[in-house]
Amino acid sequence: MYVPTKIFLTFGKGVHRERLASFEEALRNAGIGPFNIICVSSIFPPHCQLIDREEGRPLLREGQILHVVLSKNDTDEPGRLIAASVGLAIPKNPAQYGYLSEHHSYGQTKPEAGHYAEVLAANMLATVMGEKEIRYSRPRGKKNGMWRINPKLRSPNIVKTLNVSAAAEGDHLARWTTVLSAAILIP
Repeated sequence: MYVPTKIFLTFGKGVHRERLASFEEALRNAGIGPFNIICVSSIFPPHCQLIDREEGRPLLREGQILHVVLSKNDTDEPGRLIAASVGLAIPKNPAQYGYLSEHHSYGQTKPEAGHYAEVLAANMLATVMGEKEIRYSRPRGKKNGMWRINPKLRSPNIVKTLNVSAAAEGDHLARWTTVLSAAILIP
């Protein structure tokens, strides 16, 4: 049975006259170019540890098949704003699974796309907790947010959220511009 025990987040950008080469450049920029990627759905496994890219990358071997939650977007229109985000919603209880969400958009900035991906992941997690009402709070100066699912309860379910995002404007020479964000699942 394959259940990831660690996950790291990464993002990248590539520009090239060929669309596929632009995607390859974005993979290389994200540090995941020399791997075979299989896109998977969006469950953050129970008892999984979120680690830094610098800690996760050495655990991989070139040519390895990677299971990845991937969001990507591309354009060959000069000046067109593109974004790609992966949002995470991680429950306080480590025995419960969480959610990862993929979001790609046109016209959104990196913070806008990232926040949307966090909201999406938190909402998906709320539904499996049997709740529809969520309340978001982000302490000042903090990157990550906390969601209180069913805040009317004396002890509401607390969910940590975060995102990894990339955004760029289309290349002024009309070359393909690709952005991607990814969560890399490690067994």
